[in-house]
Amino acid sequence: MNHKKNIIKTLGHLGVFLGQFTSVEPKKSKQALHNDLFFDGFKQQLKLAQKYNGWFTKANLIFAIQQWHNLLQDKILEQWLSAYKLPVQHSKKVAIIMAGNIPLVGFHDFISAVVSGHNIVIKQSSNDKHLLPYLVSYVQHLAPNLKEKIKFTNNKLEDFDAVIATGSNNTARYFEAYFKDYPAIVRKNRNSVAILTGKESKEQLIGLAEDIFRYYGLGCRSVSKLFVPKDYDFDGFFNAIYDWHPIMNSAKYANNYDYNKAVYLMSEFNLLENGFLMLKEDPHYGSPIATLFYEFYENLVTLKERLKNDNKYIQCIVSEGLLPKEIPFGHTQCPSLVDYADNVDTVDFLLKI
Repeated sequence: MNHKKNIIKTLGHLGVFLGQFTSVEPKKSKQALHNDLFFDGFKQQLKLAQKYNGWFTKANLIFAIQQWHNLLQDKILEQWLSAYKLPVQHSKKVAIIMAGNIPLVGFHDFISAVVSGHNIVIKQSSNDKHLLPYLVSYVQHLAPNLKEKIKFTNNKLEDFDAVIATGSNNTARYFEAYFKDYPAIVRKNRNSVAILTGKESKEQLIGLAEDIFRYYGLGCRSVSKLFVPKDYDFDGFFNAIYDWHPIMNSAKYANNYDYNKAVYLMSEFNLLENGFLMLKEDPHYGSPIATLFYEFYENLVTLKERLKNDNKYIQCIVSEGLLPKEIPFGHTQCPSLVDYADNVDTVDFLLKI
């Protein structure tokens, strides 16, 4: 069996395994392989992930796992990989530096490196260190040939040929300097926005709430800013997002809400708020936790041109019938395998190093 078929088969089995953990109480499936060795252990890793990172709630962990269960299906993997000539003829050593803002945020980089056939060394964020090593051990049990090809390290990265590094704008400056002599993908802060016209249905606005609040707004695909027409009535928006009010039960979220509200009030900013989300008129894209920036637009032509010019700051644009690559309301946190971060084709990059 060739490399591509092997990898699809292995990742497909991983998808079946993950499917057991997509409900509040994990349920064993007879289709999942090696449950005797891995099922209880992964339950424990999920508990540890919650314990060590207050943003990694059970609901958000389940959501993240559900997305990967949905994607790691044989037909979807076959369609994704059909565009590439795999594997590379001469494998190299690829370093992957992962962020830790949402669960399994570096997983796409990982599987991209696996399918390309390279050797991989992974440096994780301390905020998301429990899930991936365990899933890698599961994959290596399915495909023993990967045991020597995937390593983790907490040390300074050395002896590698290329790097994929994700971090803040500050760490990106360090990455760019440190890795200047290597083929590299260096990812910085990006945010997502939504364009409203005032004609959105309640269902669309309910979907927008998912785009805003999922992962507490910590993902680059989380909507952090609205563009609205002059005289936009926010009542319908506030009504549609109300079901998310239990988000204030999270102490970390509530603390951010209280702190940011105090800062805004002391600065005498005008705010719109409903007890769990503040709306602040602001020209920037990246809003703090529990805050959503908004800005009025005069006409859509000018707005589209601005967003085109600012594309290096933007990950997703949510709208309905306005842009060629828009994301439907409620779908920012459900990317496909070809929705590459920053629109850089990771597999293509890895095949050309």
